[in-house]
Amino acid sequence: MHRPVHIVILLMAMAQSSPVSAQALDVDEPSGYRMKAFRADVPDTLTGATVVDTRQAEKLWRQGSTVFLDVLPRPVKPNNLPKGTVWRDKKRETIPGSFWLPNVGYGRLHPTMHDYFKNHLERLTQNDLTRPVLFYCLDRCWMSWNAAKRALEYGYSHVYWYPKGTDGWSLDGLPLEEKLPEE
Repeated sequence: MHRPVHIVILLMAMAQSSPVSAQALDVDEPSGYRMKAFRADVPDTLTGATVVDTRQAEKLWRQGSTVFLDVLPRPVKPNNLPKGTVWRDKKRETIPGSFWLPNVGYGRLHPTMHDYFKNHLERLTQNDLTRPVLFYCLDRCWMSWNAAKRALEYGYSHVYWYPKGTDGWSLDGLPLEEKLPEE
């Protein structure tokens, strides 16, 4: 079957602009946290953690012993809403069985956010620093890299980082479910 040249060019352009792109091989792992531009190419590594692809993440998910943690930031309520406007938190389409801990992937955390993160990790792992935890967000999202790095610094020894996040998960046809953030 022959496709017209303009269709082939369009398909190639669409593939290049896909939200799930190949990670850049030349992104160095920083020594500290990523502080800005959180949607950008990410490194292939996170020292101390195991980096997993979609197939490996799915296997861990099906085994059921790893705590899956979505760290996508929470949408911020606008300050200029008209009086009487009802604000409802947006639900997140995430990997089933995951826990959504928004805003814990920023490079710098307020002490109350550190407490939020630590307390939820302790609860979800039953205070077991050896319990496997997997961090993700979206494809090319430094939030999950930062959160996984922070968990390592908190003393967790079995940390997985899934850089493709829900973009990679859904691209492979795996299920998603709506969640609200953990309170």
